Amino acid sequence: MKPVISKELKRYNYLFGETSAIYHEMYLKLGLSDSAAMILYAILEQGDRCPLKAICHTTCLSKQTVNSALRKLEAEGMIYLEMSGSKHKTVCFTEQGRALADRTAGRVMEAEDQIFASWTKEEVETYLGLTEAFARALKEKAEEMEGHA
Repeated sequence: MKPVISKELKRYNYLFGETSAIYHEMYLKLGLSDSAAMILYAILEQGDRCPLKAICHTTCLSKQTVNSALRKLEAEGMIYLEMSGSKHKTVCFTEQGRALADRTAGRVMEAEDQIFASWTKEEVETYLGLTEAFARALKEKAEEMEGHA
């Protein structure tokens, strides 16, 4: 039986896809792959260094994708890895990497901040609150699906 899809779900799916496509276009214009841009963004959010584990968590990219993008960024001299204790790594910008992040991910952050700044505080809180509620509820639904394929 084919599921009935509400007009709200169709609209949400369109907006989600459209937003993803806009980010992809922005990253292309800035000369970055989506994964490299997301990693630079995650590090920039933290300052100049970020635990590897936090990058995986923040970007929601697979470990394999993160490691592949990090190897490329490291080979290009944009980042380097430092050991943090015996098991953990921290990803750090080089000077060149920080400049790249400022020119790319930093510009995306500025654009996002400008949008939020153009909204009222109430609009921002409503948007973020509803987005958080949707993510929590979706996570609960995902947990209910485990083993029920």
